[in-house]
Amino acid sequence: MMRRALRLTVVMTGLALAAAGCGSGGNNTNTTTPGGSATAGATGTETGGTGGATGALSLPKLNGQTLEVAAVWTGDEQKNFLQVVKPFEEQTGATIKYTSTGDQIASVLTPRVKGGSPPDVAFLPQPGLMAQFAKSGALKPVTNEVSSAVDQNYSPVWKDLGTIDGKLYGVWFKASNKSTVWYNVKSFDDAGVQPPKTWDEFIKAAHTLSDAGQEPVSVGGADGWTLTDWFENVYLSQAGPDMYDKLTKHEIKWTDDSVKKALDTLAQLWGDPKLLAGGTNGALQADMPTSVTKVFSNPPKAAMVYEGDFVGGVITSSTKAKLGTDAKFFPFPAVGDKPAVVGGGDVAVAFKDNPGAMALLQYLASPQAAEIWVKAGGFTSPNKNVSFDAYPDDTSREIAKSLIDAGDSFRFDMSDQAPSAFGGTKGAGEWKDLADFLRNPKDVQGAMQALEADASKAYGK
Repeated sequence: MMRRALRLTVVMTGLALAAAGCGSGGNNTNTTTPGGSATAGATGTETGGTGGATGALSLPKLNGQTLEVAAVWTGDEQKNFLQVVKPFEEQTGATIKYTSTGDQIASVLTPRVKGGSPPDVAFLPQPGLMAQFAKSGALKPVTNEVSSAVDQNYSPVWKDLGTIDGKLYGVWFKASNKSTVWYNVKSFDDAGVQPPKTWDEFIKAAHTLSDAGQEPVSVGGADGWTLTDWFENVYLSQAGPDMYDKLTKHEIKWTDDSVKKALDTLAQLWGDPKLLAGGTNGALQADMPTSVTKVFSNPPKAAMVYEGDFVGGVITSSTKAKLGTDAKFFPFPAVGDKPAVVGGGDVAVAFKDNPGAMALLQYLASPQAAEIWVKAGGFTSPNKNVSFDAYPDDTSREIAKSLIDAGDSFRFDMSDQAPSAFGGTKGAGEWKDLADFLRNPKDVQGAMQALEADASKAYGK
C-alpha cells in the first residue's frame, strides 16, 4: 500500500505534464443504433497498438440504473476515470456512482462484502486481492461478451492474470511498466555513454561513468520494495517467465540455483560501492523519490536510476529537468536472451451479477474506453488495440510500446502477488532480506536462506 500511494501521488503530476508533443487518437466514434443498443464503434478499420481492428461494441440500455464503482483513485485520476465512463452513461442511460477507497481498498471492501453491500464493480490493484475475493465467492465470473472482448483486445497473459481456478473474473484496465531505467542525458553525453541494451553493457557503462567522475547508479534502498523490483527484472530476464511463475507461487525454493544466479548478477552492481551513488550507505539510506532527485538535481549526484514509469512524475514534480530533453529512459537491460517487462496494474471485477456490471466490464475492455484516459496523460493501457498515437508525448508512448511489445512475456510484479508478510511489509520478509543483501552482497547463501525461511513461513509451507 505504501508503494501504491507513491505511484498514485506522482504519476499524474508526471507524464501528464511532460508532453513532448501532441498525438491524436484516431477516428473512433460513438453512436447509438436504432434498435436500442448503444454502440461504441470505430469507423472503418481503426487500428490500435498492434494494428488490429477494434470492431464495434454493443451495450444494453440501462435507463434508470445506478452502478457503484469503487477504486483507489482520487484527485486527477478520479476525474479522468469519470471522463472514461461518461460515454458509457450516455450510451446506456446508466448512472455511475464513484466511491474512492483511498489506498485502503481491501479494508474498505472486505466488510462491505461480508455485510452484503459490495459495489457493483471495483478496480483492484493486486492479483492476490482479486484471488482472495474470487475464492471466497464474492466475485462474479464475466459473461461470454466480456470474455470475447478480452480475447480481442489483450494478449493472453492479461487474460491469465484475470483468471482464477479456470474462470475469468477480471479486466485489466490500467497498467504500469516497471522495467524502465531513467538517465540524465547530459551526464551520459559528457561521459560518452550510450543507453545500454544488455546487463554487461549496463555494468560497463556504469564503470565508464565512474571513471569520468560521475557516480553511476542511484538506488532507493531505504524503500525495500525498490529492491524487489530490481530482483524481479533480473530474474525474469535471466530465468525466464516459467521459472518466474514458479518462484512467484513458491513452487520452487528461494535456494534454487536460478535465485543464486540472479543474486550473483545483482552483486555485480550492488557489490561495487563505486558504482552506487553515495556508496552502499547512500543506497541504503535513499528512499525512492530521493534516488530520483539525485539524478536530476543540478549538479547531478548520479547518472541514472532504475524504477517504473512513475519516476516521470517525480522528475516533473520535484526537479527542473524536462522529460524527453534532460531526462530520458531506456528499457531495463537484458540479462538473459530477452529484456524483461515487469509491471503492475488495476483490474476491474464485478461483485454483482447484473447486466449493468457486465456491460461496464465489456466497455472497459474496449480500446475506446482506454483511449479517453490515455489522451489525458499519466495512464498506460495494457489493451493492445489502443492506438499509440493516442498517447500525448513520446515518453509515455514508448513506455506503452514496451509494455505491449512484451506480449505474453510480461509478468506482474512478483512481490505484489506474494503474501503481504513476505512481499509487502516494510522491514520484514523480502524487503528486509534484500536490504540485508544490498548491505552485504557477498553473502549470497545467507540471503537465499533468509528469503526461503521467510517465504516458507508466509506461504504456509
